[in-house]
Amino acid sequence: MKRAPALELALVSVAGAALFLWPLFGGGAPAAAVASAILVAALVVIAVMESAARRLDARRFALLATVAAIDAALRLVLVVGIGGFSPIFFLILVAGYVYGPSFGFLCGAISLLASAVVTGGIGPWLPYEAIGSGWVGMLAGWCGLGRTGQITSRDIVALAACGVAAGFLYGALLDTWDWTTFYRNTPQFGWQPGLTPAQLLRRFGAFYLATSLVYDSFRAAGNALAVVILGPPVMSALRRLRMRFTVEVLPALHTDAG
Repeated sequence: MKRAPALELALVSVAGAALFLWPLFGGGAPAAAVASAILVAALVVIAVMESAARRLDARRFALLATVAAIDAALRLVLVVGIGGFSPIFFLILVAGYVYGPSFGFLCGAISLLASAVVTGGIGPWLPYEAIGSGWVGMLAGWCGLGRTGQITSRDIVALAACGVAAGFLYGALLDTWDWTTFYRNTPQFGWQPGLTPAQLLRRFGAFYLATSLVYDSFRAAGNALAVVILGPPVMSALRRLRMRFTVEVLPALHTDAG
């Protein structure tokens, strides 16, 4: 597989980090500046995904499109599961683990973008969702680096642990949107401009514990359970596809004439 260059993934990660961290360091930023940052982040994500997708061969591009379509359908039928669990993260996790960080990021980001179009969930929160889910796939890809051969219990345990971490990470990342949009100046834990980064970080920690920890626990547990139950056959199938997609170029054999 032709991977997106590390520079492109670094670029989109920097844009994403700016998007998620501005509440801590840009507390006095006007609304227009914040809106511009969201727009720039969205454009960077789209540009990087378009550039990376062009590097995929037809078969991997078809696989990427299939995963995005399935996730969009799942989100349309079941927007959320029990608590914060959503089945859309399972395919993002297994695809990232088997095909690597670049494919994982594309799978996560494009799946959320496609599902947003299908469900009508397009809004200023979408860049947060796309980058967050892209990082979920990238994290799974990092967990799977260097793993070859048959899928073993070690792979399942590693990906299940990754699913748990991703469940909490994704929830915390998306909370930055809710925190700054709906909880401005709320006593004790609301986002408030003018405070120091340390004060804001303490407020965000209190906000997350009070509003999201239990909710995200369902997502984390659901991710792990899905990987344990469905992971072995799906990961094995994807691994076989990867082996069939891989073309090994052998040196030409030279024979002596005469």
